[in-house]
Amino acid sequence: MSKRSTTKYKLDRRLGENLWARPKSPVNKRSYGPGQHGQRRAKKLSDYGTQLQAKQKLKGYYGNITEKQFRRYYAEASRRPGDTGENMIGLLERRLDAVVFRAKFVPTPFAARQLVNHGHVKVNGRRVTISSYLVKEGDVLELSGKAKEMALVIEASKSAERDTPDYIEVDHNHMTAKYLRTPRLGDVPYAVQMQPSLVVEYYSR
Repeated sequence: MSKRSTTKYKLDRRLGENLWARPKSPVNKRSYGPGQHGQRRAKKLSDYGTQLQAKQKLKGYYGNITEKQFRRYYAEASRRPGDTGENMIGLLERRLDAVVFRAKFVPTPFAARQLVNHGHVKVNGRRVTISSYLVKEGDVLELSGKAKEMALVIEASKSAERDTPDYIEVDHNHMTAKYLRTPRLGDVPYAVQMQPSLVVEYYSR
């Protein structure tokens, strides 16, 4: 269960963006920041502030994962050949909770993490309860019988708020999904602009 499951929209208010394109986001009604000084004119961010905000936005999008874990993704991405930012996005999109969210089995990454932690997701027929588990190309996910009957899951699968990306093949009749390939940044349907290059600059200071 995420540490911020009941306050996730504070991320939206603080960043001034509707991270998950949810209709309940307070940013839809109040575009300014929280607190008594929230409506003051925003100060121009320094280079460091811009990089920090990009990191907080990307980290928060994936269920506000811990700083220690997020830094590990950067370290692993920097060791791999190719663009570090693209590699980082690929690793984050391979997280089991991220794939569950992308497959439209749940409405938010927070709900995806809870579904996985409670043992409702199988990968290649084996139950996996670790939300950070990295799915491989060709892996098949299936929800448990109990999860298939949950109102949250049924409503999310029928929601028109977002579409499933083409790197995941989904069958909502049987609540299964196949991870076809690791996406690049341009393939990922973020509701807001993400800038992994700024995240790389932040960690490589």
